[in-house]
Amino acid sequence: MAVLVWAGFVVLILALLAIDLGFFHRKAHVIGIRESIVWSIVWILTALAFNVLVFFLYEYHWLGVGVTVGHAQSGREAAAAFFQGYLIEKSLSADNIFVIAMLFVFFGVPPVNQYRVLFWGIVGALAMRGGMIAIANQLTHFSWVNYLFGGLLIITAIKMLRAGEEQVDPDRNPLVRAARRFFPVTPGFHGSRFFVMLEGRRHATPLFITLLAIESTDLLFAIDSIPAVFAVTYDSFLVFTSNVFAILGLRALYFALAAMMGMFRYLKQAIIVLLAYVGAKMLLLKVVHIDPNLSLVIICTILSAGVAASLLKTQVEALQAAAASIPLTEMGLAVWRPVRKLVVLLVGGTVVLIGVVLFFTPGPATVVIPLGLAILATEFVWARRLLKKLKETALRAASTVTGRSSDKEPQKPADA
Repeated sequence: MAVLVWAGFVVLILALLAIDLGFFHRKAHVIGIRESIVWSIVWILTALAFNVLVFFLYEYHWLGVGVTVGHAQSGREAAAAFFQGYLIEKSLSADNIFVIAMLFVFFGVPPVNQYRVLFWGIVGALAMRGGMIAIANQLTHFSWVNYLFGGLLIITAIKMLRAGEEQVDPDRNPLVRAARRFFPVTPGFHGSRFFVMLEGRRHATPLFITLLAIESTDLLFAIDSIPAVFAVTYDSFLVFTSNVFAILGLRALYFALAAMMGMFRYLKQAIIVLLAYVGAKMLLLKVVHIDPNLSLVIICTILSAGVAASLLKTQVEALQAAAASIPLTEMGLAVWRPVRKLVVLLVGGTVVLIGVVLFFTPGPATVVIPLGLAILATEFVWARRLLKKLKETALRAASTVTGRSSDKEPQKPADA
C-alpha cells in the first residue's frame, strides 16, 4: 500500500508536468507577467487542493496514510504541517529565482527558451530533492539531527546576512567545467535544443550549460530548504509533497518575480529572519514548544513584513523623485493612500490566509475569514462584494436550518 501511495503521487506529478509542457506550453514563446501570474495562481490553487486531500488522507487513513505511510496524526495536524512546509519552501525559492535570473543574463539565454530550461531544471530538482529527503529522513532517527539542521540554518542565515550582492560565476562551477571537457560547446544557441550534431560530433549548446548551472545552484539551495521543512515535521510524505508543490510553481513564479526584482529589495532580509527563526526553533525544540498555529502566524508575519517594507520603499522613492513638482500637502496624501492600501492588503490578506488554514487546524475559521474580508473591504471593492456574498450565503443557510428545525417541531394539540 505504501508503494502504491508513493507511486500514485509520482504519477500525479508527472501527469501535471506532461500537461504543462505538452499541452499548454508546447509551443515556445515569451512568458509575460500576466500569464506568469495566472499560472502562479493555478499552481497555488493546485497545492491548496492537495492540502485538502492531505486532510482526508490522514484523518480517515485512506490508502494507509498515517498508518503505513507517514506518521500517525490527525488530518488537521497533517494539513497544517503541509501548508507550513509549502510556505517555507515557497519563500526560500524566491532567493533561488534571483540567482536563476542572473544565470540567464550571464549566458544570454533568449526569453523564448527560458521556460524550457526551467521546466527540465524542475524535473532534475524533483529527483535530487527526493534523494536528499530520503537521506535526511534516515538521519532523523538520531536525536542530534535537530541540532545539526538547526545549526545549519542559523549558519546559512548569518552567511546571507554578511554576504553582499550575489556574484554569479558559472565558469567556476564544477558541473559546467566538467561538461565542457566531455562535450564541445557551440558558440551560439540552436533554438530550444540542448545538443546538436555538428561535423559528425555531438555538441552541447549554451542552453544545456545553463541547465547544469541551474541544477547545481538548486542543489545548494536544497541543502538549506530541506532542513527548514524538517523543522515543521519529520513526516517524509509531507516533507516531500510540500517541497514538490512549491517547486512546481517555481517556473511561473520566476517570470512574475524576475520582472519585479527591484520591488522586493527587503525580501532577502525577510528570508534571513525566517531561516533564523526556523533554526532557533529546531535548536530549542526540547526547551520551548511553539504551537503550529502560532508558528504559521509568525512565518506569515515575517514574509508580509518583508514584502510591505519593499513596496513601501519603492513608493517612497517614486514620490521623492517627483517631490519637486508636488506640493507638500498633496505629497503627504500621495504617501498616505498607497501606504494605507498596502497595510490593509497585507493585514487582511494574512488574516484570510490564516482563516483558510484554520479550516484544517483547530481554530475559529468561520470567524477569522470574515474578519480578514472586513479588513480588506475598507479599501477594496472586490472584498466588499465578496463579504456581501458571504453574508448572503450565511443568511440563506441560517434560514434554511431554521425552517427545517421548525418543520420538525411537533404540532401542539388544539385546545378543546
